[in-house]
Amino acid sequence: MWGKTNSRDKNIEKTVTEILKSRSRSRIYVYLLRQNGAKTEEIIKGTKLHPSTVRETLSKMYSQQLIFRRKMKNDSIGKNPYLYYPIPPIELLKRYANDIEDRLNKLASLTSGKKVRNFKLVKIKINEGADKI
Repeated sequence: MWGKTNSRDKNIEKTVTEILKSRSRSRIYVYLLRQNGAKTEEIIKGTKLHPSTVRETLSKMYSQQLIFRRKMKNDSIGKNPYLYYPIPPIELLKRYANDIEDRLNKLASLTSGKKVRNFKLVKIKINEGADKI
């Protein structure tokens, strides 16, 4: 998948990298979106990232609630593998918007200690289904 990416795919990955602040998180997130879930071994093959990088990144992404996982039933001996899924892109955007809001409002509050009249907090609104406008 990653060897033959078109410019749209590269732009999507670049945007997600800016949001997640990590190339490996971005590759895994976009891969999971495209595959609608995958096992660790599939993610390793599909993203061409080092196995230890994938495992460590999946663990961090899970603890940050960027992905969720479900245990698969395995009839063979051994551990039951997890299937990993990304959070919906709109949820990722909402989190990113909240982060930007917080940073902009902190910056705005640094007005040399002076009280600013009529100061309104920065609020970013994300319209779901905006493509219908």
